[in-house]
Amino acid sequence: MALAGAMLASLAASQSALADCFDDAATYHHVNADVLRAIAWQESHNRPDARRTNTNGSVDYGLMQINSVHLETLARFGIGTDDLMVPCKSVYIAAWHLQRQMAKYGNTWAAIGAYHSATPALRDAYAAKIATRLAALKDARENGR
Repeated sequence: MALAGAMLASLAASQSALADCFDDAATYHHVNADVLRAIAWQESHNRPDARRTNTNGSVDYGLMQINSVHLETLARFGIGTDDLMVPCKSVYIAAWHLQRQMAKYGNTWAAIGAYHSATPALRDAYAAKIATRLAALKDARENGR
């Protein structure tokens, strides 16, 4: 319950400015807006300035923690690391990335998990975390928190 309350409070603060970004990006890329919100919470706790260097040397950037392994592909669209630190751009890029996983795995938990990793054990563990975040978000909404 404390998780649901903390998640909703953080979401409420960030959603006023980002609600349209989550909803619009989800609509544009045909993904679920609440899945994107859960990913934002899981990845950065809704911190647009988040940056993390991973043990493999890659770097995760911004609200949605887009990994540097995607920079070469993103550069073809004129997107660089500065763009990843802009919250709304980060959400759109995350929606694009999630949609790519859905094209590969279908509308499944495997696709959601693949947002984080293609390695099956890591993918499945991540999907379970997102499922927990989604349940907390639903609980918070239903109970007015």
